Amino acid sequence: MPILSLEGLGIVSTQDSDNFSPDNRNLVIFTISDSSGETAEAVARAALVQFRPGQASIYRLPQVRSCHQLVGLVHEASRERAVIAYTLVLPEYRETLELEALKRHIPTLDLLSPMISRIATLTGSAPLSQPGLLHLMDETYFKRIEAIDFAIRFDDGKNSEGIKQADVVLTGVSRTSKTPNCMYLAHHYGMKSANVPIIFNVEPPSALFEISPKKIIGLHIDPHVLHGIRATRAQSLGLSTSADYADPDRIQQEVRQAKKLFRELKCHVIDISSKAIEETSSDIYMHLRQ
Repeated sequence: MPILSLEGLGIVSTQDSDNFSPDNRNLVIFTISDSSGETAEAVARAALVQFRPGQASIYRLPQVRSCHQLVGLVHEASRERAVIAYTLVLPEYRETLELEALKRHIPTLDLLSPMISRIATLTGSAPLSQPGLLHLMDETYFKRIEAIDFAIRFDDGKNSEGIKQADVVLTGVSRTSKTPNCMYLAHHYGMKSANVPIIFNVEPPSALFEISPKKIIGLHIDPHVLHGIRATRAQSLGLSTSADYADPDRIQQEVRQAKKLFRELKCHVIDISSKAIEETSSDIYMHLRQ
């Protein structure tokens, strides 16, 4: 009887319970792919965050080009307390990996084949079995590159023309993740994103009031959270924590000014106080799609 009853997930253990002995080494999740390996690593990370830190680590092994290479990779993985999660398109690669993993008693998880097989069954079409198709330099790829360039050129309100040309304009006080969100929206959604900082007692650019409020997103943050972020930032820059930048009263005033501007702009507001960049960008994208 296998130790790991995870057949529904595609994980297979070849160890018998009679031979099992506890292993206190940290688990290493090897993600293997015949392309970039981003998909397998992303799935592994999404699973790993559901556990306490320190339970396991992830090691990405991308760009597999031969069955011989796979044999070597599995051999390396066998030196650790390992599980292999893979996104291999070519059947011969999958067969080689499963065979070698079976020999070395390493549990495996095929992240791609079940979906490919289901699509093939439902559509009656055979898969192309060509690695790397997700990252082809097609129109979508060049759109993302153009959007990234746009986000860099029109960062921090450098040019009011960016406000008029952008698909979305983010505005908020300093340290509300405007630039990271612009870059994420560009890279993942191909959106041309500009951002305008709200500076204390400084009038925002007039162009901000000349565009549709539907494409403006106000980024709000709790003053106490912002104080913690700025205090840490001030220390890293060698600034005094009593400087205006990290002063709690000044921060309260800045946040109030930002909320007043959001009301004047009649824009959608997202509270980013407890959100990661990915979550905020997803919220922005879904709001704009509506």
